[in-house]
Amino acid sequence: MQEYDLLIKPSAVKEIESISSKRDRQRIVSSIARLAENPRPAGCEKLSGREKYRIRKGRYRIVYSIADKELVVFVVKAGHRGDVYR
Repeated sequence: MQEYDLLIKPSAVKEIESISSKRDRQRIVSSIARLAENPRPAGCEKLSGREKYRIRKGRYRIVYSIADKELVVFVVKAGHRGDVYR
């Protein structure tokens, strides 16, 4: 299987950097890195009404879109589960 390119929106980078727990930040970054190998891992869900997916990491969610033709995963948001869908 071919690897996907990862693109992360600058605002998503800021959201990740603003997470206070270093352990949570590391878990989120490693989950994003694994999306390059498998953009639809076990536990990912397609968001209703949008062409986006989400994965859960504890209290945090990572929202991203997939362009299969271009082999690109675009991370749109990453943050606490109560704030990420707004």
